[in-house]
Amino acid sequence: WGCYFEYLSEWNKYIDKENIMAITYEELKENRALGVKNIATFFGIPLTDEELQLVVEKSSFQSMKKNSEKTHGTLGNIFFRKGGVSDWKNLFSEDQNAKMDKAFEEIAGTKLGKKLKYDLYCKA
Repeated sequence: WGCYFEYLSEWNKYIDKENIMAITYEELKENRALGVKNIATFFGIPLTDEELQLVVEKSSFQSMKKNSEKTHGTLGNIFFRKGGVSDWKNLFSEDQNAKMDKAFEEIAGTKLGKKLKYDLYCKA
């Protein structure tokens, strides 16, 4: 699966291309309707208010978790665990948190790094 930060650095090379849209899980958790609307606009898909509402409902964590066995087989419960943000604060030790802070500082100069740092740290 590789290093997450190498993955981000690679995608950062393409972030300004017109056919690339970056969106974080935290953004979708904060305002899923706006996120869905932005994604639809990006792909040029017009949505009625009813269609938007249906997508918002079907893309909720609870809805996806409920259907995870159908959509992801036996791995569904692994992929759809809690659906929250900032749980890493409860799982990492102080040393691990410090290492993650340092790793995020290294990519903070990139557009993706700034976006992720804001979403992970400032909204948490």
